Amino acid sequence: MKESPWNGPPAGARSEEAITSFRAKVWEHYRTAARPMPWRSNTDPYWILVSEIMLQQTQVPRVLNHFPRFVERFPSLRDLSEASLFAVVETWQGLGYNRRARFLHQTAGIIVREHDGVLPDEPDTLVTFPGIGRNTAGSIVAFAYNRPVVFIETNIRRAVLHEFFPDEQDVPDARVMPVVKHSLDVERPREWYWAFMDYGAFVKSVVENPNRRSREYQRQAPFRESNREARGAILRVLTDRGMVAAEEVPSFTGLSAERISRALSTLVRDGLVRRDDDGKLRIGD
Repeated sequence: MKESPWNGPPAGARSEEAITSFRAKVWEHYRTAARPMPWRSNTDPYWILVSEIMLQQTQVPRVLNHFPRFVERFPSLRDLSEASLFAVVETWQGLGYNRRARFLHQTAGIIVREHDGVLPDEPDTLVTFPGIGRNTAGSIVAFAYNRPVVFIETNIRRAVLHEFFPDEQDVPDARVMPVVKHSLDVERPREWYWAFMDYGAFVKSVVENPNRRSREYQRQAPFRESNREARGAILRVLTDRGMVAAEEVPSFTGLSAERISRALSTLVRDGLVRRDDDGKLRIGD
């Protein structure tokens, strides 16, 4: 196994040279192959919040298809906070992981009520909001406010593993994070992270996915026959029909009563679906 050129904070010329070379490679790729995205052209904090929540567990092309419709229907945090959960889930359809729609709706309400409608610029505050972890909080602050915070996401991790740990397995994020920190361009962090992520996306297209060598890597379970598939089917029925008796859902979805029952219990638990006193189901507020 080759020795990694990076085993912690820069301590000598070799480490500094590796970081300098890496920065140059990333910036050069960005100059010639930057990916256009609406939330890059318009870095309004609300657009950044919506895009970062959408990008959790969802690839960029799918988000590009859904993002314009979402911000057109809900142009601001206040508009989103005042919308019904039904409207939010309906507009979210096709992105999957629908809990994120509820989390985003709840977060908009918190920001409007408790922060005068202004997205906070501190990661420590953002992580207290539903569905926002440490890395998402960092990305929101970097992109919305051009702050030099340190965070990891899948493309960043992929780029670091490819360049600095080419022959290592089971690499923890604790070893990736110092590379991210010391390569960060503190003068233009927003654009640097765009470039960093674009380079990581490029790496995936030319080599076997380096993220498989990460300790954090988890292969996504197949969608077919999954609970996610059943949850999505139930929500499509409810957004199409408004209210439905629970016993009717299997016939509308073509899925077994057992699968529907199992998925429905998780939707109720997550606050996405409510069961009225008469037994009818609907998207729940």
